[in-house]
Amino acid sequence: MKIKKSGEISLDKFIDLSLYNKKFGYYMKKNPFGKKGDFITAPNISRLFSEMIAIWIISFWKNLGSPRNFNLIELGAGNGEMMKVLLESFQNFPSFLESCNIIIHEKSPILIKIQKERLSKSKINWVSQINKIEKNPSIFIANEFFDAMPIKQFRKQRNIWYEKFVNFENYSKASFIEKKTDIKKIEKRLNFKISQNQNFIEYSEFGFDYLKNISNIIKKNTGGLLIIDYGYLGKKMKNTLQAVSNHKFANILDNIGEVDITHNINFELFKKFTQKLGGLDNNLNTQKNFLIKMGIKERAEILSRNKNFSKKADIFYRLNRLIDEKQMGTLFKVMFIKSKEIKFNLGF
Repeated sequence: MKIKKSGEISLDKFIDLSLYNKKFGYYMKKNPFGKKGDFITAPNISRLFSEMIAIWIISFWKNLGSPRNFNLIELGAGNGEMMKVLLESFQNFPSFLESCNIIIHEKSPILIKIQKERLSKSKINWVSQINKIEKNPSIFIANEFFDAMPIKQFRKQRNIWYEKFVNFENYSKASFIEKKTDIKKIEKRLNFKISQNQNFIEYSEFGFDYLKNISNIIKKNTGGLLIIDYGYLGKKMKNTLQAVSNHKFANILDNIGEVDITHNINFELFKKFTQKLGGLDNNLNTQKNFLIKMGIKERAEILSRNKNFSKKADIFYRLNRLIDEKQMGTLFKVMFIKSKEIKFNLGF
């Protein structure tokens, strides 16, 4: 990819351009999922993952009083694998399925095409703006959604804050630079003291906008948001910006538009930000503990009955990838943001 002119742009604008530009953006022109892609997500490792999410969704719906008309929204459905397994699981609960408006929020035209082909027999609405969905009780599911948001980065040096920019020296060569910034203006715009006790800041304005919009929807209409993503706990923010290509780390400034750019979620930051919005509660767990509490080991035992050795081994190998502490088990966290009056806490 070549930028039409030299000059500098903020880090988040650069990431947005690299990932979501209509002509050359990474997510807009290719399917990055699976062995042939650049990374594999939990639903593509094992259907057990999506089955646990299906059980959680149905249980939450029952806790909400089994509303006859409610929204189930998947944010960024990837190659449609999780939704495919969710729908297969929902077939066993006809009254749930009849009550459910299934919605996918997706930006990428190529991924929408793949999702529509994979889910062609199901009644699903694709929406580009979540605030346009009907005003019903709403359950949002976001698996590896927030990590793909463009981020800003700031660094404090001798009490002065600097923002990271990308400078294009010529049409194809880029480097990082820093520019002085007024952090108070940014905090005023966010209505959030993000610099408090920090020397480094990394956050996504897009992510905050989604959290704000979804929080408003669930406060008005009841419901919740389940976030599954890789990230960390800790009051101090850190630099987690990275690029991935062909299942390996890559240089962010090389092959622009050809590599996935991502970051780790600071779940403490999400917690503080949603608490500031008011009227919300949140629960947090590791993916390992969440899936075990949901019964994933027992489900693996059931699935492996009467299977030959190699099929049995494959089921447990895939299960291990999801829950092992050296793999996805603790790197991935599960956060549940809900209306304050809801006491549901399955999996936490």
